[in-house]
Amino acid sequence: MAAVSSVDQATPDTSAAGGVLLHEQVRSSNVRSVGYSPEERVLEVAFHSGGVYRYDNVPADVHRALMRAPSKGGFLARSVKGRYSYRQVSG
Repeated sequence: MAAVSSVDQATPDTSAAGGVLLHEQVRSSNVRSVGYSPEERVLEVAFHSGGVYRYDNVPADVHRALMRAPSKGGFLARSVKGRYSYRQVSG
């Protein structure tokens, strides 16, 4: 897993370590940052529009593929949205 280069957002209602999930900023026209807890299998995505969404039961390989994808928004639309339960945690 890549080192976190920049902490962007921490959401208090994420049950990951210490109740906080740290996000790594990404280069994307749609997505601002991504956080992931392999222990909880929780993926959080912060969008430039201000919304933060939490996806549950996301396998680590899906997170890795998202982080490698040239289009983060495209990957989310194809491989995450509609496949994993989610809720908006802010924005």
